[in-house]
Amino acid sequence: MQKLGKKLQQPAWKRINAWLHLWLGLTSGLVVFVVSITGCIYAFEKEIRDWTQPYQYVEPQAGPFLPPTRLSSLARAYAFGNLPDTGEYRIRSVQYGEPGMAAIAAYQTKKQGYTMVYLNPYNGAVLHEKILKQDFFRIILAGHFYLWLPPKIGQPVVASATLIFVVLLVSGLVMWWPKNLKRANSDKSFKIKWKARFKRLNYDLHNVLGFYVLLFGLVLGLTGLVWGFEWFNKSVYWAASGGHSLPAKEKSVSDTAGFRQGIGTVQADRLWLLLRPESRNEQGRIQIQFPMKKMDVFTVISNPDLVTYYRREQRRYDRYSLAQMPLNGVFAKPFVEASGADKLNRMNYDIHVGAVLGLPGKILAFFASLICGSLPVTGFFIWFWKKKKQRRKERMLMQQPVVMKPQRRRVMIPEPEFV
Repeated sequence: MQKLGKKLQQPAWKRINAWLHLWLGLTSGLVVFVVSITGCIYAFEKEIRDWTQPYQYVEPQAGPFLPPTRLSSLARAYAFGNLPDTGEYRIRSVQYGEPGMAAIAAYQTKKQGYTMVYLNPYNGAVLHEKILKQDFFRIILAGHFYLWLPPKIGQPVVASATLIFVVLLVSGLVMWWPKNLKRANSDKSFKIKWKARFKRLNYDLHNVLGFYVLLFGLVLGLTGLVWGFEWFNKSVYWAASGGHSLPAKEKSVSDTAGFRQGIGTVQADRLWLLLRPESRNEQGRIQIQFPMKKMDVFTVISNPDLVTYYRREQRRYDRYSLAQMPLNGVFAKPFVEASGADKLNRMNYDIHVGAVLGLPGKILAFFASLICGSLPVTGFFIWFWKKKKQRRKERMLMQQPVVMKPQRRRVMIPEPEFV
């Protein structure tokens, strides 16, 4: 009763905050746990790939790279053999890396999905074929984005849980905030008693670690919401740009007046020759996406950095004249020429995974994600033990015998008789 009285003495907004923290946490806990743990595993994806996938590299040579049409024909012969080119059985893009890196020819079929063929860019030898839906890290990423559910179902669930997690971080800070900063309160709020009993240790792991990870958890959650909700992405861009709208994705089409049968193959190599000076700058990657239909264009995506993605640049070229086409979007300009809002939007992924700070940033993102994944677990045990204790008290009250207080006998005093 004393504890109940103390709870009732708290302001209504604190009781509502605690109630929301509890039930929102129980509702989203499992999803937050899965998303956080898969994020931990994916944090060092590039480093682990470099260690476990040697087919990404070749012995550097002094000779030139083979042109894209040669690599695509070799990859097509390896992947499809003598199957007729119906549009599906076609190489969609070729990617070149730095000297010493394998080239990648990519295609997509209904059966296999997106598939990459690694080739030696100097002689065209096929090194490896990787079906992405069977790749370990792609499976982890599917759990991180969709909980291994169909995207139309899993993506809204993950986005909603992420939004709830951001609310939980704020409500948790309200509950954590000490009444005063005396030593007893500061020790309880900032230090973990590692030698305490498991219940107290669990409470400290939730309460103290939750405070320390608050800022990093907000960064992970908010950058995740940029992909989760289109309205959030547009709102962040609008705020960062001072009221401008996020550039919409536009479709470019080639001028079919210059169409001639078979010209597409010739133009791919011509485009490669035009791009070759920048592709041989000894750094980064460059990908040429081939037009699939008569009105499609060549899309060129270049990235001078092998570690981050925000410096990528996208360009489009008419498939017949090779004239560069105007492009509007956050990746349409070199990073140094982009606006502040465009830069922030481009850096969202690298901020999310910590790559913007290099390896130390990835280590920080790993531990932050790990702690975020532990909060639903420790929070559940706090609620479970409180619920168990409450039920035990109720059971003891029900089993306690009822003691009847003895009633006092009332002595009847006779009234005096009057004659």
